[in-house]
Amino acid sequence: MFTPADRIKDVKKSATRRLYDAAPAGSINFGLGEPDFKTPAVARREAIRVIEEEHIGYTPNAGLLSLREKIADYHKQSFCFPITADSVCVTTGVEEALFAIVMAMANPGDEILLPDPGFNAYPVIAEIAGARVTRYRLPAASGFLFDRESFDRAVTDKTKLVFILSPSNPTSRVIGREDLQLIAERLKGSNAFVVSDEIYRDLFFEERPASISQFYDRTIVVSGLSKMMSMTGWRLGWAVGSEEVIRYVTLMHQYISSCASAVSQKAAVTAFSEEGRAATEAFRVELKHRGEVMARALEREVGLPFVRGEGAYYIMLDVSSLGASEEVAWALLEEKVITVPGDAFGEEGEGFLRLSFSIDTELIEEGIHRIARGLEKMKQSRAVVE
Repeated sequence: MFTPADRIKDVKKSATRRLYDAAPAGSINFGLGEPDFKTPAVARREAIRVIEEEHIGYTPNAGLLSLREKIADYHKQSFCFPITADSVCVTTGVEEALFAIVMAMANPGDEILLPDPGFNAYPVIAEIAGARVTRYRLPAASGFLFDRESFDRAVTDKTKLVFILSPSNPTSRVIGREDLQLIAERLKGSNAFVVSDEIYRDLFFEERPASISQFYDRTIVVSGLSKMMSMTGWRLGWAVGSEEVIRYVTLMHQYISSCASAVSQKAAVTAFSEEGRAATEAFRVELKHRGEVMARALEREVGLPFVRGEGAYYIMLDVSSLGASEEVAWALLEEKVITVPGDAFGEEGEGFLRLSFSIDTELIEEGIHRIARGLEKMKQSRAVVE
């Protein structure tokens, strides 16, 4: 009988994927955090040109210089120290960047401080590295806003990495400038590095969120094109920080995937062109509209409380009156609508469902109708039992 390595024997497929894989044909997908927009034409044209006209080989481990220069220019105004192409490592998506950072920086037993709720890959990566996970709360009771006291208590002299995710997955909430400054002040003089996950930073509804890198010089920013350019399948992300740190992140990246796809890298350069930036702006406007459509549909048909944040494309629907979040999510799958239980993201997410409004508005309307129908069936079934 095969026995996996200890580092992965307790790791399970995420709730997002379990529900997605079990969904019947014709299901409406509020589950995966993936925009349904076609990748902008400027990137597709460049990829086709590269495939037809150029030799496609390995790139430098850190990524193409032309792309790293664009990424450095994109981020340098946010950083409180100089950023160059040597401050950038291009990776096979943001999850690989996160994995490379943790494996390059955290020893077994080191404390990694994570948001609760937060992206469900964070604790798994920490576990694989043998690190000890601690949490700071973004309480559901306050609409998932940053809790200063919880953060202050959670930081110790053993904290090695602090993860920040703004806008958040799953809540879409943004950590404001004053709270970021407080975080920087709290960590000042410590040995802790901040990993700032900014994959949703360009998808905002009013004002572009601030970055902790503006206030704290031991920051590593991770981002990519999956969300802001609808390039999830192109697997293109990056890590940006001090050259000393990025050197070791790149070394780890070399032994994980050698280099990101050359085609994806060359197409990615166009994301920073005028046409590429205009495409992101168009996505942002449309996502704001879709969020409004979902909010109105929830108010009209479901009538339960929900939290809608300042960016990204998620709404947290409070279903605590109907039972455990995973139980509700599986019940709704019978109505052919995919959701994600909030407890997949941490204890503070329990009692909520994460709904993604990154799909067409007609599907949003129909999906909320199915949710309303499914929740009503749950209420009636519970009434009969009682």
